[in-house]
Amino acid sequence: MAAITATTVAQLRAMTNAGIMDCKKALTETNGNLEAAVDVLRKKGAATAARKAGRSANEGAVACYLRSNSQSGLLVEINCETDFVAKNETFRKFCDQVAKTLIETPPTNLETLRTEHIAKIGENIQIRRHARMDVSGIGLIAAYIHTGAKVGVLAEVGANHPHSIGDQRFTRLVKDITLQIAAANPLVVRRAEIPPQLLQKEKEIAREQASGKPPQAIPRIIQGKLDKYCQNICLEEQGFIRNNEITLQDHLAAVGKEIGDQFTIRRFFRFQVGEHTEQNPTA
Repeated sequence: MAAITATTVAQLRAMTNAGIMDCKKALTETNGNLEAAVDVLRKKGAATAARKAGRSANEGAVACYLRSNSQSGLLVEINCETDFVAKNETFRKFCDQVAKTLIETPPTNLETLRTEHIAKIGENIQIRRHARMDVSGIGLIAAYIHTGAKVGVLAEVGANHPHSIGDQRFTRLVKDITLQIAAANPLVVRRAEIPPQLLQKEKEIAREQASGKPPQAIPRIIQGKLDKYCQNICLEEQGFIRNNEITLQDHLAAVGKEIGDQFTIRRFFRFQVGEHTEQNPTA
């Protein structure tokens, strides 16, 4: 029997775009014959899926899975070719299945599952990115998928006292924070997290906009523009989604006072289908 090498497997993958395990099985079945292995994969539907793998997948959905104790959660973006498929119940169930699989049995090879659904749905499918959260210390995680599944959010909010975990007011607070993130699209939780180069860029823009104003007024104008910019991108400083007269930080403090605790927004992920990002979090 011919040896099945990594190079041969790679060649078959390049020819068919089928999964690694499918390629190994096909090569074993055909004693290492590449052309025969392609036929085997075509008969199984893997090669058919491969022909679709070169197509652009710019549509899709965001799905989440949250454990019942709200101590772990996962967000995933899965892309397909058309909005018609993105709204399809079979595709949505696949997305939910991927989210659950990623959090319940990590690490896992989803290639076989993906290939099966490419053949079933008839479009290219790409699992683009995912992010997982596990509570650190005392706190809760909440997830939110906006109508249409084009935007999804995962957020962790910390507390100081265990009694807050079972309080519905705290649960509602954390859920409201995910709604805030989905609607207002903040970049960071607080000012200290803004990348220095981003602040410097905004400062330069503000300085250019203030050109021609009285010299003594320029520092105040620049600071005012920077403050407004920070209020837009910092989650804590945004107007609360349910009462724009107060900031989210004010609301956080008010609920904490009511319950007898102090709450901190620790982190969040916000996925929007098709958005450009340099990051592919797998936390």
